[in-house]
Amino acid sequence: MGNLTLAIDDDLLRDARIRALVEETSVNAVVRDFLVHYVSGGTGRVACDAFLALAATSRASSGEGGRSWSRDDVYDHL
Repeated sequence: MGNLTLAIDDDLLRDARIRALVEETSVNAVVRDFLVHYVSGGTGRVACDAFLALAATSRASSGEGGRSWSRDDVYDHL
């Protein structure tokens, strides 16, 4: 396994370490995961971000009472 040295602003590194601690991971793991997604094109993340952006602007609604579907209802429509 190779090693990589990065020059990162002290405040940014401190904040990254705090967030990693809260998320029960490490800055090293976060950077490694980022690089895996980066070299693979990150298409899953791009698609997810696009979907969330679209959903945030949607005015679609389930109506006043909303919808309640059972598992069987969903499978009946497949």
